Amino acid sequence: MALSSPSNPPSPSPERGQRAMERHKKAVASIASAVRGFFERREPYRIFHGSTNSTRPQQTGKPVVDISALRNVLQVDRATRTALVEPNVPMDKLVESTLKHGLIPPVVMEFPGITAGGGFAGTAGESSSFKHGFFNDTVNWAEMILGNGDVVRASREERADLFRGAAGAVGSLGVTTLLELQLQEAKKFVRTTYHRTSSVAEAVARIRSETDNPANDYVDGILFSKDHGVVVTGTLTDDKPADTKIQTFSGSWDPWYYLHVQDRTRNVPSAGPTASTSDSAASSSPVDYIPLAEYLFRYDRGGFWVGAAAFTYFKGVPFTRFFRWFLDDFLHTRMLYRALHGSGESARFIVQDLGLPYRTAEAFVDYTAENFNIWPLWLCPL
Repeated sequence: MALSSPSNPPSPSPERGQRAMERHKKAVASIASAVRGFFERREPYRIFHGSTNSTRPQQTGKPVVDISALRNVLQVDRATRTALVEPNVPMDKLVESTLKHGLIPPVVMEFPGITAGGGFAGTAGESSSFKHGFFNDTVNWAEMILGNGDVVRASREERADLFRGAAGAVGSLGVTTLLELQLQEAKKFVRTTYHRTSSVAEAVARIRSETDNPANDYVDGILFSKDHGVVVTGTLTDDKPADTKIQTFSGSWDPWYYLHVQDRTRNVPSAGPTASTSDSAASSSPVDYIPLAEYLFRYDRGGFWVGAAAFTYFKGVPFTRFFRWFLDDFLHTRMLYRALHGSGESARFIVQDLGLPYRTAEAFVDYTAENFNIWPLWLCPL
């Protein structure tokens, strides 16, 4: 996805915005009526969103309340740096809409199909979260349908207990129908630096050090093994050296991001545990200039590295660049999620995020290495 930051971003007409809001209110009234009916009958139901980014096996059979129509960006306001977003708006559509106004959400989930409502209900932390918090921390207010069918608004000032509790409650306190999101100024590129580390302790210490650096807009890391880690820092910028090639990851012949990081740092010396290392170590750290949207969705192709498992499912297909290109349509996260559930493999795989304090992170990685030997691992400071 290319970044577009027009100098005179288009302004939607008041009539268009009003029509969109009227459609929204009509849809919410219909959903609220359905919820109220289930409540009065004391009948259990589930919510149909139209898509899923869950790795758990899906249950069927219960009646549903269909909210799949709530999939629109209703407004982007450059003056207030906010966006009105329905819950089923995926991240790629949200980013595309806000970039037209030269703006970007402070926290963007790394898969383009993850929705705004999913990020609010599911506690999403990304490489900018050390600076801005979870995705739900960038929400100003939420419109919700409660269990009895009432439509309410919750914010830090209004129904603050509901607003605080609904974030990360996976929809158990109500159905989210609209969010007002904070936005910030976008830039053309993310100047991305790959800091090689040679131990788990060094990687954890380096991440902690980089989060204290105010120049960094993004920080995360990948552990390929106990002695090959990479802490990745990113800085938003409009400038790029004229002789530097732009690095992309969305094209079918582009490298998968994690493989690119591994290759770029394979023969690079350790950069040390802190950001205040020597000039020689710092100068040896590889640097890429990545278009902003390409950076935000860098893990899409291959689904971090879970897509490599597809090559064990299809026996006899080698994990080579040619076959990653040849099978590219099937190796983006939207298709990987469909395949995960359609094949029944979701019952066999466990994909788990864990929040750990810095003081126990090294011991936990040592434990998983000894007992499971699962690599790579993603490190994301929150």
